[in-house]
Amino acid sequence: MTETYIATLDRIVDGQTAVLLLEENGKTVDQLDVDVTKLPPEAQHEGAVLEIAVEAGEFCDAEYRPDATQSRKESAQERLDRLSTKLSDRDR
Repeated sequence: MTETYIATLDRIVDGQTAVLLLEENGKTVDQLDVDVTKLPPEAQHEGAVLEIAVEAGEFCDAEYRPDATQSRKESAQERLDRLSTKLSDRDR
């Protein structure tokens, strides 16, 4: 049975192993290590969001989700901006 997950490329180890964090309902539920060359070329970077297919615990396929990747990047930047603003306000 093939399962589908949203996954985020957390990091690339030794330039060849992509560490994917698998999500269900917005929460990380598992990790899957995949040869980075099995991912679409445009998704071979940290923070990339993909929809992946897994069968019997093995990676089958991945589709890059550029809109989700951009949205998460912007959301993370907004959080950092808010935190840095709050810290700078404390210095006054």
